[in-house]
Amino acid sequence: MSLTPRIHTLTGGVSDLMNNYASRCFVLCASIVAASFTAACSGSTDGTPTRSERAAIADSLKHLVTNTYDLSKPNAVARLMSLYPTEGRVISANSGRATITRAALQSQVETFWRYVGSNMRNPRWEWTSMNIDVLSPSAAVMTATYRIPHLNPHNMPHVVGGAWTAVFANRGGRWVIVQEHLSDAPVQH
Repeated sequence: MSLTPRIHTLTGGVSDLMNNYASRCFVLCASIVAASFTAACSGSTDGTPTRSERAAIADSLKHLVTNTYDLSKPNAVARLMSLYPTEGRVISANSGRATITRAALQSQVETFWRYVGSNMRNPRWEWTSMNIDVLSPSAAVMTATYRIPHLNPHNMPHVVGGAWTAVFANRGGRWVIVQEHLSDAPVQH
């Protein structure tokens, strides 16, 4: 009886075992890489937006707000109110007061436009800063500063401005402001 075939069987068995182990490790590693790549491309599994999703939402909100506040377009009050939900609470704080309904907010916007906005000649809304943090796929907060250079009714240069923090919610595929706070900047002479 020869030992050579038995040794060959043992070494072949170890070799086969090692090849099988290596192939299993390769399949496992490839699966982990594929799953990681899929998660990175399609969004996280915990509901937190990916970096590219956050950038897209922030860009969309910036575009929405800057277009809405283009004072060269007509129907200012209707355009401004388009940022808010048509139903449910809308909390707005400014000038030491707070409102909780769309109707109350619309009344304030109409009053501002009647006494201030309509008296501005050649107004230009300028955003001096705009920071948007995306909190989830359906919530974001924006804090911005702005100034509105214009001519007053006596054709004298005048500037108003302030800071604005707005909480946006995505309701039915539409971003709307559900809470906000505005503060006026000191009057510039």
